[in-house]
Amino acid sequence: MYVVTVMFKVSNGYFNVFSNLVLQNAALSLEEPGCLQFDVCFDEPNQTVFLYEKYTSRLAFEQHLVTAHFFSFDQACIGKLDEKTVQCFERVWPRVGE
Repeated sequence: MYVVTVMFKVSNGYFNVFSNLVLQNAALSLEEPGCLQFDVCFDEPNQTVFLYEKYTSRLAFEQHLVTAHFFSFDQACIGKLDEKTVQCFERVWPRVGE
């Protein structure tokens, strides 16, 4: 299992636009065979968005990064973010079946 967390600090005036973009990306990501979970958490007063993504493997996440919908999302984010922090976790406990 492979978990990715992403924290976005959205630029002033773009929170609603960015929220729609990230929700569309999340919905399309959940259609990917290797994506198990894609949670989107909003903190509008602080203009932040947090993602919790779970994939079957690192390879599944790498495949996510080359999808057309992720490329479109990434391009649409240009100029709308003050900060983006990504963390990846390869070891997740507990693992089902262990």
